[in-house]
Amino acid sequence: MKRRTGTVVSGIRMPFISRGDDLVDLVVSNVLEVSDVKETDVIAVTESIVAISQGNFAHIDSIAKDIESKFGKNEHIGVVFPIFSRNRFAQLLRGISKGAKKITVLLNYPQDEVGNPIMDLKKWNPYNYVPNKDEMQFTGKEFRKKYGEYVHEFTKLDYIDLYESLNDNISVILSRDPAEILKHTKNVIAADIHNREMTKSYLIESGASKVLTMAEILNTPDGERGYNEKYGILGSNMFGQNEVKLFPRDCDKFVQKVQDEFYKRTKVRPHVMVYADGAFRDPVCGIWELADPVVCPGNTKGLEGSPSEVKLKTIVAGEKDKEAALRRALDSKDRGTLSLGTTPRQYKDLLGSIADLVSGSGDKGTPVILIQGYFDNLLKE
Repeated sequence: MKRRTGTVVSGIRMPFISRGDDLVDLVVSNVLEVSDVKETDVIAVTESIVAISQGNFAHIDSIAKDIESKFGKNEHIGVVFPIFSRNRFAQLLRGISKGAKKITVLLNYPQDEVGNPIMDLKKWNPYNYVPNKDEMQFTGKEFRKKYGEYVHEFTKLDYIDLYESLNDNISVILSRDPAEILKHTKNVIAADIHNREMTKSYLIESGASKVLTMAEILNTPDGERGYNEKYGILGSNMFGQNEVKLFPRDCDKFVQKVQDEFYKRTKVRPHVMVYADGAFRDPVCGIWELADPVVCPGNTKGLEGSPSEVKLKTIVAGEKDKEAALRRALDSKDRGTLSLGTTPRQYKDLLGSIADLVSGSGDKGTPVILIQGYFDNLLKE
């Protein structure tokens, strides 16, 4: 009898993970309690438990110290285009503000880069927007006077009020042009995630004296505090009252150790990856999930590349022997002569998004995801 299932995705329940735990052993042991593994299986481990097991944490005072060391003491610092988030950016802003004399935060509108609105989007028509001299930037009060009071639909927070409440030295302005911050200070943190290098270059070209991205904060080791040499404080999350959990380090080494341990125990090398936020957009509220710098900070070699799949509806249309038509198409694809295929996204981004959707971010307790059958096609028994 032919196999009736295609891709099967299972969340693996894990014990609570603490600093110093042998996560490699825990991942392999718990997966093998659930299922045998094959070479084509994918073991996806969420970035949070990798970072926790590494002890990759930082106190907000460590952020303040790094800000002082890189900008100098008692400086006025601008913070441009952060996302609107209480558990991601708000905690970072607390640390940044402790390391400066004054902070001016410039928020983008009508929404941040991942789609969180700062106003009622029904009052915004980008086709009618023609900025004039008086509207290049607003104070929070001016912005609300023009566009009305607003709290986020899901968090019920006014992010202008939230960010200004974090420290007495913080004030918020709003503009769609990041260079407007230079009317207040020439020292700037480009706080956006995915366009940070472009924002940094634009600010420097516009006359900024010093610009850092968030990837350049806590990006070097210093004592026992955490750091991330590639992403700094990007990808961090609130962890307790005064700490943040940073993005994990050495993920490529971790996944290789997990793969090697599977081979040691089973003589099979499944694919292994670390996943973060999935790259998908909520169809109701329009918010992108991808608040981490990447979907996949580490993966084994077999997960490099993009799918090249045959579109069944195109290949078998009008064919009497549909299975034979599919075999011919797959043979052509394997020989590199077939041009049809899916959108050229990366395996690791697709698989990371699948894993993130299954694990969720709440109380499911499944920070490890087993994905089976993903690399099969219809003819695979």
